[in-house]
Amino acid sequence: MSSLSFERYQQEAKTSLLCGHKIAYWQSYDATANNKQQTILFIHGFPSASWDWHYQWKYLARDYSLLCADMLGFGLSAKPRQHRYSLSEQADIFEALLQEKGVGDYHIMAHDYGDSVAQELLYRQATRRLENTELPQARLKSVCFLNGGIFPACHRPLLAQRLLKSWLGKWVVKYLSKSSLEKSFIKIFGKDTPPMQQEIDMIWQLLRHNDGHLVIPDILRYIDERYQWGERWVEAMITSTVPLYFINGIQDPISGRHMLDRYIEVIPEAQTALLDVGHYPQLEAPDEVLRCYRDFLQGIQS
Repeated sequence: MSSLSFERYQQEAKTSLLCGHKIAYWQSYDATANNKQQTILFIHGFPSASWDWHYQWKYLARDYSLLCADMLGFGLSAKPRQHRYSLSEQADIFEALLQEKGVGDYHIMAHDYGDSVAQELLYRQATRRLENTELPQARLKSVCFLNGGIFPACHRPLLAQRLLKSWLGKWVVKYLSKSSLEKSFIKIFGKDTPPMQQEIDMIWQLLRHNDGHLVIPDILRYIDERYQWGERWVEAMITSTVPLYFINGIQDPISGRHMLDRYIEVIPEAQTALLDVGHYPQLEAPDEVLRCYRDFLQGIQS
């Protein structure tokens, strides 16, 4: 997953039937046969795909086993119509993928929509421990969040997202274009780090693949799910023994500095990194994100 090419992205993808859906995934090594026991699971955001992590993937593959998947409704994975998409189902799919690949200890690096999936996985592990139920083979060792709606009340979706989520969504989505996508991305990227044309082109191709843009209104129900489950997720973070880290692009109007301030206020001994970019730090400041994340991992492993 080191190329910006859509064709190369497709060629490198593998697929598996998980929870009844065909899911595209990428794995840098076979975790069951490789001596690199630590696995990093990348969880992408809305409305893009695992391609977002291509830069970090290239360098972290030298020291870790890596795994990622395009979530249901995204990228190269299945995009069923009239489906009730849920964050819980996305977490089920990741747990099934981790089990299928024989992953033991693993770390999560998540962004945007993926932050909520990561919160659900963290909550599930904590709940299993409290209830003394059998833990799965995959054991979560750390979570690194990038810009996302960790605290629902602080999340500020764009007008376009609110319209797509509303009863008007099924009509509005028909007028979604690469130009409108670019305009939205320019709003959420940093003023000095605007999206590159190749990034817009790639995300647009992934979004339109198998008419994926048509399921956007259904996926956007996740905004309501955050309010439904947010309290238990945040409580799991507050009481977690799993190290947590938040890399935040402070220029992001959706989940920028205001989300970081809330994180520092709520999470005990919060570990954070502030970057002067927008909503997509992994694309806008890839070197800085890589450096921050490596420092975090080294710190918890030393």
